[in-house]
Amino acid sequence: MESNTNINNTAQVQSDEISLKELILKIREWYRYLLTKWKVILLAGIVGGALGFTYAYFKKPVYTASCTFVLDEGKSGGGLSQYAGLAAMAGINIGGGASDGLFQGDNIMELYKSRTMLQKTLLSVGEFDGKKDLLINRYIQINKMREGWAKSKNSQLRKLSFNIPVEQFTRVNDSVMTAIVGDINKNYLSVSKPDKKLSIIAVDVKSKDEQFAKNFNDAVVATVNRFYVETKTKKSTDNLRILQHQADSVRRVLNASIGGAASAIDANPNANMALQILRVPSQRKQIDVQANTAMYAEIVKNLEMAKLGSRQDAPLIQVVDEPVYPLKKETVGKVKSLVIGGILFGFLYCFILLMNYLFKSIL
Repeated sequence: MESNTNINNTAQVQSDEISLKELILKIREWYRYLLTKWKVILLAGIVGGALGFTYAYFKKPVYTASCTFVLDEGKSGGGLSQYAGLAAMAGINIGGGASDGLFQGDNIMELYKSRTMLQKTLLSVGEFDGKKDLLINRYIQINKMREGWAKSKNSQLRKLSFNIPVEQFTRVNDSVMTAIVGDINKNYLSVSKPDKKLSIIAVDVKSKDEQFAKNFNDAVVATVNRFYVETKTKKSTDNLRILQHQADSVRRVLNASIGGAASAIDANPNANMALQILRVPSQRKQIDVQANTAMYAEIVKNLEMAKLGSRQDAPLIQVVDEPVYPLKKETVGKVKSLVIGGILFGFLYCFILLMNYLFKSIL
């Protein structure tokens, strides 16, 4: 039994050796076959290198407009926290509580990708070759979209214009805008945080048109940051407007009360001290004046605290670096493309030759 096992093991080793030997012989055979085809392989490499060089020669450079800015979230509370409870008891929000979570963390980065922000940016005006024009018109021009629209059967598409108010946009306007916004999000715009621990945000815009890249970067940063600040401070701004309206209203009532008290005294300038009833109108007016004075003083105090809280809550956005001409240019190296194209085509043609050789061998 043991001898049979040894015989089987020996046969298996010999079989493995034969298989490895056959593989080496096959590889040698393929190598010799490819050597006989070195001329066509070299020709394939030359063709590939020529194609790679041609691609690099006609490939337009890509310009990158980069802008970095520091975002400092406004912090509620601080010195106002001791007044927040008292103001809340009076039904007044002075912004001294916890910060709302509307745009915490990385949410501002998502604003850059929203349709609303990109549409506002595209409909803003930029300067191209010394002339003012909408950014979307420049996008349409550099992508030669109107040439394709001219062949369309849709008459609205052939006459499409974005130099109209947004309220007058048609279905075709909205469809084209949606397609452009999607393309910009995918191929043009990039928003990131170079360091996750820092509050520095980088906005990059890549385009084959240098002027479009810079103008779009400037416009989108200004549009999003302005919207961000306005939205973050909207609650405190509304609160300030309400408090200011209350202060103005109470002030008008106070002025009227002072005038009424003076009129009541003038009505009985020499009132008989024995007749107290004659002094009642003036005393009532004096009480109104005192009450309105105390109310006005409290509202003014709350108004000033709300102003301080609003300034403290407002986020700070400070641009660190902004795009300037000439922009960073990315080009495809001609020599590199020639070498890579030659190698790829050479290996591809070798693979085709081997497949053809094996197919003939099997048949």
